[in-house]
Amino acid sequence: MKTSRLAIAAALIVSACGQPQPSKAQEGVFAEQPRVAPRDAGSLKTSFAPVVREAAPAVVNISARGVQQVRDPFFELFGGGPQSRVTGSIGSGVIVRPDGIVVTNNHVIQNMQQIRVTLNDRREYPAKVLLADERSDIAVLQLENLDGDLPALRIDDQEQQQVGDLVLAIGNPFGVGQTVTNGIISALNRTETGISDSGSFIQTDAPINPGNSGGALVDMDGELIGINTAIFSRSGSSSGVGFAVPAAMVKRVVDSAVGGAKAVERAWLGVKGDTVSADIARSLGLERPQGLMVTDVYAGGPGARAGIHQGDVITAIDGAEVNDQGGLNFRVGTKSPNSTVAVTVLRDGRTQTLNARVSTLPGDAEPGQGTVVGQGALAGLQGVALNPALADRLGGDPFTNGVVVTGLQRNSVPARIGLRPNDLVVQIDGRAVTTVAALGRAQRGSELTIVRGGRRLTGRLP
Repeated sequence: MKTSRLAIAAALIVSACGQPQPSKAQEGVFAEQPRVAPRDAGSLKTSFAPVVREAAPAVVNISARGVQQVRDPFFELFGGGPQSRVTGSIGSGVIVRPDGIVVTNNHVIQNMQQIRVTLNDRREYPAKVLLADERSDIAVLQLENLDGDLPALRIDDQEQQQVGDLVLAIGNPFGVGQTVTNGIISALNRTETGISDSGSFIQTDAPINPGNSGGALVDMDGELIGINTAIFSRSGSSSGVGFAVPAAMVKRVVDSAVGGAKAVERAWLGVKGDTVSADIARSLGLERPQGLMVTDVYAGGPGARAGIHQGDVITAIDGAEVNDQGGLNFRVGTKSPNSTVAVTVLRDGRTQTLNARVSTLPGDAEPGQGTVVGQGALAGLQGVALNPALADRLGGDPFTNGVVVTGLQRNSVPARIGLRPNDLVVQIDGRAVTTVAALGRAQRGSELTIVRGGRRLTGRLP
């Protein structure tokens, strides 16, 4: 465990006030120091200045400009086309390598063509995007035209933080210049935030305001433990509930970018389940609600090969507690494909550990235009059968079956009844659809069930 400067300072203050002195064995350079709460007015006056001096030079301001095509129906009445509109954004970022690798939020630079990074010492550099990962909301930039090594923050991905630990949020709120705020970690492993279906966030009460996006959340060793990403607020300003992407996910995206990847290859366990409620916990004889009850195991997937069964309760991945699907997705998603993870499961009242070799999702996430239906009431519809990789790319459930609409022939029945590209056809007359060929059995009057934008819609073909 890392030795915190603040913990050492507090320990020295307590010692000076007459507390028992550490033994010689405890005085070693690498000895683990316990976290010590402030116990007097003197310890509360401990300054954050040494931490800020170390961390602040690596936190940068990011300004970005882009051109967006906007359609104006009124203008088009007179023969005009789409209009160009200049857009911009301001955010923060963190230098994580001396050669100019910068981490920020994806939403800061999304759809932007010109990105400029300003350092704390006012030097400016153009930047290009190496990798933008929308799922984690992390983007990796490379500064250009460097004239030497830059100050960088070490990414601390060991996840040794605890609720109550002191943290600093460093960024550029409201574009006023670099600002430092302090607070504590108020929660860990926050998954039900609505930010991401595979995120497990650090929650902090350190004030985070507009412009802080992409900035650093640092511990008392001046190391990066998270990238500030979102706030819960009714006013748009900080209300003491902010969220940061943990360093483990940040490092995963950075490693992918530095390795030349254009997308993050996420590891997959091939398991899904439901959060164990109080009622389920009682029925299983558990002392408290914990874990994720497995409801489905993908045939031939990593979980199935490892021996995970429906009805098992997954309580941890590599020793880190798991309590819902988002937490499982995050824990597995921080691993590299083909790596082995230890899955702790509760089965028949006994706890056991299964080793699973995680993999990428099966199937093609970019299947092309697909196949045209040549017969039946859906003739003229072009589609592809859904697979786990494609479902995941579209933001859906990898376990879902169906056919994704990729195109519609003009004046065909599917076009006339209002089907759209990206609709998912899941049933015809109550029977599941798993292939494009299955759409050929649709006839006039058949009942068609589709999923559109997360909504399930059912109607009859004319």
